[in-house]
Amino acid sequence: MAQILLIRPGCTEFDEQRRIQGNLDLPLSSGGRQQVERLLADLAQVEIDVLYSSPCEPARSTAESIAAARGLAVKEIEGLYNVNHGLWQGLKVDDVRRKHPKVFKQWQESPEAICPPGGESLADAVARVRKALEKPLKKKGNLAFVAADPLATIICAVIRGLPLDSIPAVCEGACGSWQSLSENTARSGSGEFVVADLVAGKSSRPAAVKN
Repeated sequence: MAQILLIRPGCTEFDEQRRIQGNLDLPLSSGGRQQVERLLADLAQVEIDVLYSSPCEPARSTAESIAAARGLAVKEIEGLYNVNHGLWQGLKVDDVRRKHPKVFKQWQESPEAICPPGGESLADAVARVRKALEKPLKKKGNLAFVAADPLATIICAVIRGLPLDSIPAVCEGACGSWQSLSENTARSGSGEFVVADLVAGKSSRPAAVKN
């Protein structure tokens, strides 16, 4: 039975330092490259017909390694760049907690209500991801998406139809891991996957945070 796989790439130095990477392009760290090697072994017996990737590093290079081992082509989806965290990018999570304690607390409790300075809101990121997935999910067969967090968690939420307020502010999925999101249970009448809508738990607009 066809399925959707979500693959998280190996880690970067920012991941290891618990820095906010956002949509910055950063290479795999030494540890991240080792994670990719283990990932290739873990996926060896898993069937993949179409391999999609975020255009950002380290997702792109992880996807290229998977593709090379299988003789597949990587299909980059331009709309699946990672979440833009604006001026918070490069900061450690603890830096945001220390410099903006009230905002950090609200971000943890209601991430959909906070927009980092110069960045994008969670609702905007979800809408972008949902639109980017519509065409790829019409493909039949075993589909795989390579994306780093928090984008990976958003993809998971969109496909599974989880509420917007279920997406945490700091997504820490295991680097170099994979999971099955669906076994073709959400399909249209013609057998295509259906992208679910997310409903925000709160209707208020996100607050723009000043630097």
